[in-house]
Amino acid sequence: MVSSLKKLMEEPTLVDGDDPEETYTTSGVSWEAYERLLAKLQDNSNYRVTYLDGILEIVSPSKRHESAKTRFSFLISFYLWKKRIIHFPFGSTTFKNEARNAGAEPDECYNFLEEKDIPDLAIEVVVTSGSISKLEIYRRLGVAEVWFWLRNQQLKIYHLRDKSQKQQADIFTATYGYEEISKSEFLPQLDIDLLVRCLLIKDPIEGNDEFEKNI
Repeated sequence: MVSSLKKLMEEPTLVDGDDPEETYTTSGVSWEAYERLLAKLQDNSNYRVTYLDGILEIVSPSKRHESAKTRFSFLISFYLWKKRIIHFPFGSTTFKNEARNAGAEPDECYNFLEEKDIPDLAIEVVVTSGSISKLEIYRRLGVAEVWFWLRNQQLKIYHLRDKSQKQQADIFTATYGYEEISKSEFLPQLDIDLLVRCLLIKDPIEGNDEFEKNI
């Protein structure tokens, strides 16, 4: 699988991914090469591409990843609809900024009240740990809030406080100008504990019913 991901940088023919989530990372990639890869993948949803300062990461999402993403997206979308919150969903749209050497494709993302060039909220489902800090990328892109649904089935929410924050050395502890918060500042009435509890219910219908009953 890794070899097929490597070929994406060189060959125009795409290789279907297997179920296991695998990651290929390489450095020294020019912005032009990154743009060429995005063009090659524009009609293919099997991969997520992340770019930061010449480091390129390609992920082939697993079924587990896509299942969690889909359930998460459904509950958030249902909440926004139920509460009549004006929003604009953009799924896994590519957002990039050449001047800041950064690009990402969130699992889900939203604008609130009006459409903008950059999402207000980006959501990432983390099944395997990547080598690029998504928070640093989202800081450079100007995304105000980022949610991470982690492998240990916890939800972490970060809101951008310092847009000028410099990249830090330790990507595992750095927050890059973001502050971890307990409730979304865009959706302050959303019960995060309820959301997590419903996501952990094995039967999706039971989880959806529990969520609807309590929001």
